Amino acid sequence: MDLMMKLNLLRTLMVIIGMAGAFATPASAVVEININKGNVEPLPIAITDFVSGDGIGAKISAVVEADLKRSGLFAPINRAAFIEKISNPDQAPRFEDWKVVNAQALVVGRISKEGDGRLRAEFRLWDTFAGQQMTGQQFFTQPENWRRVAHIIADAIYERITGEKGYFDTRVVFVSESGPKTDRKRQLAIMDQDGENVRMLTGSKDIVLTPRFSPSRQEVTYMSFEGQQPRVYLLQLETGQREVVGNFPGMTFSPRFSPDGQRVIMSLQQDGNANIYTMDLRSRTTTRLTSTAAIDTSPSYSPDAARIVFESDRGGRQQLYVMNADGSGQQRISFGDGSYSTPVWSPRGDLIAFTKQSGGKFSIGVMKPDGSGERILTSGFHNEGPTWAPNGRVLMFFRQNAGAGGPQLYSIDLTGYNEQLVKTPTYASDPAWSPLLE
Repeated sequence: MDLMMKLNLLRTLMVIIGMAGAFATPASAVVEININKGNVEPLPIAITDFVSGDGIGAKISAVVEADLKRSGLFAPINRAAFIEKISNPDQAPRFEDWKVVNAQALVVGRISKEGDGRLRAEFRLWDTFAGQQMTGQQFFTQPENWRRVAHIIADAIYERITGEKGYFDTRVVFVSESGPKTDRKRQLAIMDQDGENVRMLTGSKDIVLTPRFSPSRQEVTYMSFEGQQPRVYLLQLETGQREVVGNFPGMTFSPRFSPDGQRVIMSLQQDGNANIYTMDLRSRTTTRLTSTAAIDTSPSYSPDAARIVFESDRGGRQQLYVMNADGSGQQRISFGDGSYSTPVWSPRGDLIAFTKQSGGKFSIGVMKPDGSGERILTSGFHNEGPTWAPNGRVLMFFRQNAGAGGPQLYSIDLTGYNEQLVKTPTYASDPAWSPLLE
């Protein structure tokens, strides 16, 4: 998305919450999902085709349905079972018709075009058993942003029913891989979180690695071998402006932003060892945090920036360590069989995701910051590189199956029961999830 498109979107995408003039939102509703209970039974929900004159309503409601279904928390009801056909979303539905098909929640909407060409998208969320509206909102945007409006509606429904922020109005940056194994092209690419709207951010001439989103703005860091020299770059997604973060002797690994987006933390290799450094992006000053005759790499800040998790082979094989933000108090937190790598702190602060290699398999798992409560979510021939959705409830990672031509992206929630392929037009690896868009 270029700067002009984003500015237009910010000017025209208006959220009007609780269309209270027509229907009051109840103080409490029967329908809710407690996502802290572990494995949650998906909520039956009916999502009708949004009323429109040109078919755009059906397309938007289909994206809303796909988002909610993919979360694993909602079970959209087959539209062939619907009894009532919604022709006027401003009128209360016939609740008995929706109870018959066991729709505990109902989504209706309308898409219309304003005189200036903008789309007006309206929706209402109903609790069918209580016979009450739970929320109603409307949005204005340019027609080309219709998919984004659908993601925002899905986020609003998710938040109203679960009580937590959604993650559908987000993007993922990743490494797009194409060509034969002997001459694999690796480009920086970006897409919506559902795999749509893929576009390349770099050319195919130079290898790129380890892209990472800023948690506070639409910026990406990544490593590139442009000119046969490994460097860390900072890319502004709105403008396409790119700059070198710094020229360092030796190799640079795993650059990642601090929570406020003002610093980058990374691993620099010198004299066969790799240690962790931070760089202030304004002053370009660097601070060394570890000093060992080992390989310390893959650092990730806690969301309050008070602590850092990283991997190190200082004990003989890769394990996870936590230290204070100034490098003090370094302590090991992983003690299971095998080796641990690619740690990343949850945006909620409650868990650390990691890759674990043990027994000939690669697993994606989570543990608490003190190392307790280790839980494996998925295992296979080669799984690696977890990244968190901004609400800390879903992970994306890449997988390569035995004999497969290349890696693919998958998502999985914290229950470990909702694993899904994220389709991309090329092979894909090393995903990094954006914060919610504004």
